[in-house]
Amino acid sequence: MQTLGTAAATGAKRADARKNIAAIIEAATVSLAKDPNVSVNDIAKAAGVGRVTLYGHFDSRAALIREVVNRAIDDTDRELNDLDLEGDPREAIARLLEATWRLTHRYGSLVVAAEAALPPDDIHDAHVQPIIRMRGLIERGQASGAFRSDLPIAWLIEVAHSTVHGAADALHRGDITEAQAPALITDTVLAVLTPSR
Repeated sequence: MQTLGTAAATGAKRADARKNIAAIIEAATVSLAKDPNVSVNDIAKAAGVGRVTLYGHFDSRAALIREVVNRAIDDTDRELNDLDLEGDPREAIARLLEATWRLTHRYGSLVVAAEAALPPDDIHDAHVQPIIRMRGLIERGQASGAFRSDLPIAWLIEVAHSTVHGAADALHRGDITEAQAPALITDTVLAVLTPSR
């Protein structure tokens, strides 16, 4: 039979566990964004917990990365779902690209860590919703004549996706600045999407 004392102790343990999990995920998100090869020891240290505690909640580095990626996807979907994609397709895609860049930059090298630690199907699943969103906008732009329709839509999406990730790599190398990136991405993708006259 559980007494008031043991119930309080159990509640405190659960609260501690939730606090530890939140600290681990936050530390992993920040650490992996900076260094995709960061060790579990360094993540635990940044979270203020021991390695044993971390492994008590996540049985492997891959399991921790999967949780961080899932949370990043949820956060990204929430932000992009709230984005106004109505009106002129060129202006709408500029807003989408800028928001996508901001989120990509926020999570930095997490993408690299995910690609190294997770199965290809998991990586593919992470991109499904962004692809659907981009496809719908490009199709609307093609229907209105704002975007070219002489190239496969899958290729146009790939160019947009690659441009955002290429900007992240260029920023990391020091080839461009954080301030330059949004305009460079938007100008590059719109140049590809614009029909030749």
